[in-house]
Amino acid sequence: MNEATENDGGTWHDVAARDQLDPDFPTGVVVGAEKIGLFLLDDQVHALEDVCPHAYALLSQGFQEDGHIECPLHEARFEIATGKCKNEIGQRDLKCYPVRVNGAGRVEVKIPVVAA
Repeated sequence: MNEATENDGGTWHDVAARDQLDPDFPTGVVVGAEKIGLFLLDDQVHALEDVCPHAYALLSQGFQEDGHIECPLHEARFEIATGKCKNEIGQRDLKCYPVRVNGAGRVEVKIPVVAA
């Protein structure tokens, strides 16, 4: 796993092969204690908090359509590109993570350092 720390306080983690991501089926990954959903939208990879804020459900197991992800349990909807909550049941916006695809075609997600 790639864990090169950048000067701005985060660490990049190798999480998936870009060519294995599907625009119709999100991918859930775990980095440390973080559950992260990888979403392919318009050929861009987005990384969002994977647990729905309303009730514990993995958004990566939800329904991806028209640039949104819908919780598989309670129909909470979020914009994939921004994490913005689109209906009241979702309660709040999702945390978004910086993401990049390296020269080897691997997806890397940056996890911020949390102050103790």
